[in-house]
Amino acid sequence: MHFDYSPKTQALLDRLNQFMDEHIYPVEQEYIELVDNNPQRWTTPALMHELKEKAKKADLWNLFLPEEYLPYGAGLTNLEYAPLCEAMGRVLWSPEVFNCSAPDTGNMEVLSKYGSEAHKKQWLEPLLNGEIRSAFAMTEPAVASSDATNIETAIVRDGDEYVINGRKWYTSGAMNTNCKIMVVMGKTDTSAERHRQQSQILVPMDTPGVTVVRPMKAIGFYDEPIGHAEVLFENVRVPASNLLVGEGEGFAIAQGRLGPGRIHHCMRLIGCAQRALDLACERVEQRIAFGQPLSKQQSVRESIAQMHCDIEQARLLTLKAADKMDRYGNKVARDIIAAIKIVAPNMACRVIDQSIQMHGAAGTSQDFVLSAIYAYARTIKLADGPDQVHMMQLGRNLIKDHVGANKK
Repeated sequence: MHFDYSPKTQALLDRLNQFMDEHIYPVEQEYIELVDNNPQRWTTPALMHELKEKAKKADLWNLFLPEEYLPYGAGLTNLEYAPLCEAMGRVLWSPEVFNCSAPDTGNMEVLSKYGSEAHKKQWLEPLLNGEIRSAFAMTEPAVASSDATNIETAIVRDGDEYVINGRKWYTSGAMNTNCKIMVVMGKTDTSAERHRQQSQILVPMDTPGVTVVRPMKAIGFYDEPIGHAEVLFENVRVPASNLLVGEGEGFAIAQGRLGPGRIHHCMRLIGCAQRALDLACERVEQRIAFGQPLSKQQSVRESIAQMHCDIEQARLLTLKAADKMDRYGNKVARDIIAAIKIVAPNMACRVIDQSIQMHGAAGTSQDFVLSAIYAYARTIKLADGPDQVHMMQLGRNLIKDHVGANKK
């Protein structure tokens, strides 16, 4: 068992960190102010497009796509990608610079694996080139979407078309003016076996009957310029060829998509938490209270130590999950994926909260990134399945495995 990154990974990480130092950190606050002051709040600032071109020239592009998707991506394993994703996660908006941001990453994987040649030409290639954005529409306001079989949006065959009716919300990416395509999950056959009722279908944003009702806040943040939309589908008609794979395959596609998506969020959260710890270490040296720097206070030192331990534990579990996915596949690795999806957001929430506390009132202000990354970490306790669902399923699987082992 080796705990050092491979030479390939370390070389990429060095290049990525150099890019972050030269091009991302110096303009971090500028980009945030451009977004905050943009009268067209859902339009991506020109600065992002400039940074994308620099990332392409630096050959730091589509790093998330593994070898099975070559020649589209960088061909990295999950284990190789993990530290890169962590580095990008230190700045909330930076994954987009490298075309590695959600929900586009998951949508590109879905299109690469399940899309037709026509789908790839029309939608995947522009996404791979960073020319357009996309959205993923699964969660619904009227049902508990943590159980995907509850989804009510109807996808009904009518000749050479499918007709879609339903309401989605927290459709990530749908507010951005450059979002051109949605992957929509709904039901094609309510009489089928429970996990064979769902299908996924491609719906262009400009299709008649698609209405973006409103942007949704997440813990007080609109997440401009990407956003999370409430979307209404009223007799939306798309060609039957827009259905991915076939009727009844939607649940399986979703599960395949969410495995990598969950661990990508965990990787980014490690970066968020490490950034929060780094900021805390700087802050406690600078601030004087009761006649000495905060760093001299025993309670502060203990908190810093605990934050470090929590991050290291979560990082190791993330890397172990990534390695197991690479070696044995997502299905075999499902338990450890569930474990890290439980551990990482909770760890990040604790660490970032402690950092905010050490920053005092400033920690809650726009002068630091802490409140924004806390909102992100707290949201991920719900995204891609709430903690309770992962704990329920993990506990069930562990008990089943234990009982099965004892019967042998």
